[in-house]
Amino acid sequence: MSTQDPAGLADLDHRISDCRACPRLVAWREEVARVKRAAFADWTYWGRPVPGFGPDDARLLVLGLAPAAHGGNRTGRMFTGDRSGDVLYRALYDVGLASQPEAVTVDDGLELYGVRITSPVHCAPPENKPTPTERDTCRAWLVQELRLLRPTVRAVVVLGAFGWQAALPAFAEAGWTVPRPRPAFGHGVRVTLDPTAAPAAAPAAAPAGASPGASPGVSPVAPADAAAPLDLFGCFHVSQRNTFTGRLTPEMLREVLRTAATTAGLLP
Repeated sequence: MSTQDPAGLADLDHRISDCRACPRLVAWREEVARVKRAAFADWTYWGRPVPGFGPDDARLLVLGLAPAAHGGNRTGRMFTGDRSGDVLYRALYDVGLASQPEAVTVDDGLELYGVRITSPVHCAPPENKPTPTERDTCRAWLVQELRLLRPTVRAVVVLGAFGWQAALPAFAEAGWTVPRPRPAFGHGVRVTLDPTAAPAAAPAAAPAGASPGASPGVSPVAPADAAAPLDLFGCFHVSQRNTFTGRLTPEMLREVLRTAATTAGLLP
C-alpha cells in the first residue's frame, strides 16, 4: 500500500497540466497540437504541460528533459509515443520495472513498478531547447514533486546534461544537500546527496501564472527524518542522436537502470 498522500501528487499533476507560465512554450505546444504531424493527423493532441507518470510512492525517479512535440505533447504522458520512449520503456521492461515494453497511449495499460518518470520542463520546447528562464520557472513544479516523493524516493536516474543541471538546484530546494562545487554530469556518474537536517517548511509556490484560482502550494516539505540519502545516477539521454549513433546502447541504459533500482531497493 502507498505510504504517500495520493491526493497531493494527483493535485500537483492536475495543476501542472493547467500551467501557462511561459508564453513561448504555451504558444509552441498549442501550435504543434493544432498543425500536427501528417502521421498523426487523426489524433487530438494533448497540447498541454505533461505531468509525471508513475506511483506516488516511487523509490526510483527517472528524470528526463522535456516532452517531445509529437510524443508526450501528443499523448499526454511522459516519453509516450516517440522513439526515445520506445528505448526507455523497453529497458524498464527488460529490467523488471514496467509491465510492458511499449508506451503508445495513456490508456494502453502500462504500469511502472516503484518508478516514476518526470521532467524539469513540462512543456514541449521549440527545437527541444528550453531557455534558462523557462527551465528556472518550471523548477517550482519539480521541487514540489520531489517533496511529495521525499519519504520514499531513494535513487534518481538523470537523463542528459540538461536534466542534470536543472535537477541539482531542485534537489537542494527539496531538502537534500548538493555538494559544492556541483558534481559534473557524465554517463555512469553516481553522487549521493544527504538529506538536509531542517524542520518542515511552508509549501512552495507554483510558478507565476501557473493555475489561476488554484491553491498556492501543494504539500509542505517532509521532516528530515522522513527522508534518506538520495543516489543520483547520470545517464546519456535516450535521444535518437544518442541511440542511433551508439553513444547510448540498450545495455548501457539497462545497466544504469538496474544499478539505480538495486540501490533504491526495487531489485535484489
